[in-house]
Amino acid sequence: MLTGKPAIGTKIEDVQTPALVIDLDALDHNFSMVSKMYDGKVCKMRQHAKNIKSPVVLQRQIDAGGTLGGVCVAKVAEAEVMIQGGIKDVLVTSEVVGSNKLRRLAALAKDACVKVCIDNLQNVKDMSVAAVEMSSEIGVLIEVDTSMGRAGVRSPEEGVVLAKEAASLPGIKFLGVMSHQTVDGWADRETRFIEGRRYIEICLDVKTAIESEGIPVEMVSSGETFSYDVAPEIEGVTEVEGGTYALMSASTRYMEDFAIAGKIIARVIDVKERYAFIDAGLRCLGGPMGVTPVVEGHEDVKFVKMEESSAVLMSEGRIPFAVGEVLHLISNQQDIMVNRWDEFIVLRNDVVEAVWDIPARGCHH
Repeated sequence: MLTGKPAIGTKIEDVQTPALVIDLDALDHNFSMVSKMYDGKVCKMRQHAKNIKSPVVLQRQIDAGGTLGGVCVAKVAEAEVMIQGGIKDVLVTSEVVGSNKLRRLAALAKDACVKVCIDNLQNVKDMSVAAVEMSSEIGVLIEVDTSMGRAGVRSPEEGVVLAKEAASLPGIKFLGVMSHQTVDGWADRETRFIEGRRYIEICLDVKTAIESEGIPVEMVSSGETFSYDVAPEIEGVTEVEGGTYALMSASTRYMEDFAIAGKIIARVIDVKERYAFIDAGLRCLGGPMGVTPVVEGHEDVKFVKMEESSAVLMSEGRIPFAVGEVLHLISNQQDIMVNRWDEFIVLRNDVVEAVWDIPARGCHH
């Protein structure tokens, strides 16, 4: 989605709307929190690119510290963009299936340290064939299902069988285990620590079972934004796949260590008593009705209708906006929101400091 790139130095009120903006001070604060959290610890951050889709933003965390110098991605296409963008350590956190994608993955492994999750014996055998054909080596981690009910082995026994196979195949380097989990609702610190530890221990059980068979486990990639401070306290976890923390979203504001950095700015185009009409709709926001954004500073104002390029807001009383006013919208679906855009408008003190491309948006394959 193109809105026209503003010149450096443009004030926020003069930026064409709608626009996807980053508050640079908030972003740097978030990256600093991660740097401090992982300083001196074995466990490090592996920031998830699916939420951000821009090597420029991801490299900023690497430069700030607290990471292992790499990122994770959801797809091969995202991995290609990250590696082309200069990031040379990439973990694909979804299983990669099909000869074409496996060859693409194996080709990437010739130029970067590439790792991928597995949960299927035939898949890792096919991956071995692709790696041998390309004369490369692909690192693999066994995905463990801990709470999502989707991909991943369901028992330590399954993990052991898969690890033995992976460790025996040419072109494949068995590295370890990984898992992803979520926590429901507005979680307080106690809930985060209880639930985070409970889920991560399921992943560690698979690690222990594999090691008991004499197979070394180098990596345990388990954790995300809600458990970014939980995982470093659990022995054996080597990295956390945090993504949301960088830009943040309305649904994760319970993570008070982090500031809202990514927003949509939209303009009020009409006002009718309790209603306001804005120039931002489904084409640029984070999701359909049900996961609607929050109007910053006006949580009593609700989205009641979303069209392709506009939306309707409603207040219990008279709507507190004027025609032409710029509103800041906080997404509840960060990765979907970012995928709508070609660029971030980067602001400091409400003045444009940079424009950063989002080259991994639309990487569906």
